[in-house]
Order: sequence, then structure tokens, then C-alpha cells
Amino acid sequence: MTSRTPDESLRQTIQRLSGAQKTSKGAPAYSRFVNRKAGRLIAAVAYHCHLTPNAVTLISAGWSLAGIALLVFGSPTTALGIVVTLCLAIGYAFDSADGQLARLRGGGSPAGEWLDHVVDSGKICALHLAVLVSFYRAGDSARELLVPLVWTWVASVLFFVIILNDQLHRVRGTAPAKDAAAPVLRSLLVAPTDYGVLLLTFVLIGQHQLFLWVYGLLLVANIAYLAAGLAKWFRALSHPETSGAPA
Repeated sequence: MTSRTPDESLRQTIQRLSGAQKTSKGAPAYSRFVNRKAGRLIAAVAYHCHLTPNAVTLISAGWSLAGIALLVFGSPTTALGIVVTLCLAIGYAFDSADGQLARLRGGGSPAGEWLDHVVDSGKICALHLAVLVSFYRAGDSARELLVPLVWTWVASVLFFVIILNDQLHRVRGTAPAKDAAAPVLRSLLVAPTDYGVLLLTFVLIGQHQLFLWVYGLLLVANIAYLAAGLAKWFRALSHPETSGAPA
């Protein structure tokens, strides 16, 4: 990435950052087409405000925590669902921005990457446990509590596996190149696994049965994706010369 000129404008910073994006290979639709673009703008503004990537990570954590807290303590209404969704979406955009800001500043640090992953793993677990609390307070059916419980397990395992895949492929030099092919159709097909799609479902929190069905269907899609992915990722690591990096 070229260095910043003394009189670089915000638009020029955004254009410079556009040429230093990580590969879109494997990225689901919301993350690829919405969140990264929002994160790019936030990263450019943060860069001109002299914020550090770690500060942006903590801002992301604050927005996500606010949405999760509202979900736990608020009454499940349509208005609450909209606010929760906005908080989670803003937190997710800042989550994309911290890495992009690090690239603007010349590269991230192990401590920054560690902090980012810790915040992400905590956010993922806390969100589904917040749904569990919300369902428990509603008290419609004890069986419904199984849905967020299973979601917590699936989301935790999937997040860990994806991060571990990335680290192992970095070590082995089999990570996809920045310009690797990234078909739009694949991004759309894996959209149900996207955290961005999940957070959008919270606009339905005031309509309990509808939310439960959508939330449950996303869980089924994520279970299927994890089951198929585990076999594929294991083969890719067992035979990197033939399988290549995971998509």
C-alpha cells in the first residue's frame, strides 16, 4: 500500500484502501458487499482522526455489547428489534474497519489480531445467550431454549474452525491470494452463514414465532454448512497440494 501524502483527502484515503482489500474468496454476501464497504469508510475516517485499530475494535465491542444488553433487558418489541439490529450492524461495520485501518497504517500487530478475535468470539457467544435469556423471559416453551443453545455451540465451533483454518494455511503458505476468484453466486449461496444476515433477523424480535422460525432456519443452514465444511477443510489440510486452501 502506498503511503499517505500530507494533503491526502478522505476520498483519496478510501480509494487507496480500496486497492488493499483482502480476498473476497469465501466471503458471504452481506460481509462482502455491505459490511466491508461500510468498514472502509469508517476506517478512512478513523485514519484521519488518528484512531488506532485497537480503539476501533473497542468501539465495535461497545456497539455490539449495547445491542446484546438491550436484547437481554428490553421487552421484545419491533422498536427494540430495530435498535438492536442497528447497534449490531454498527458494531459489525467497526469490526470490519479495524483490520482495514491497520492496513492503512502499514499492517496490524499480533496483539491487535488477538484483541479482534477475542472480541468476536465473545460477541458471537453472548448474542445467542442473549436470545436464550429473551426466550426464557418470554416463557412460551422450554423446548425453544434448545435453539439458542445449539446456535451457541455451532457458532462457537464454526468461528474457531474458520480462524484455525486461516492460521494453519498462513503457516503452510496455502492461503488464497488477494486476487483469488470470488464468484458472486457463491457469496449469495453462503449468505445464511453470514453474521450480517443473522443480525438482520433481530428486526423480527417483536414477532416471536416469525423470529423463531427464521432464527431456526438459519441454524439449520449453519449446521449443514459446518458439517460439509469440516470434511472439506480437513481434506484441504491433509492434501494441500491437491485441495488448495479452503473456499
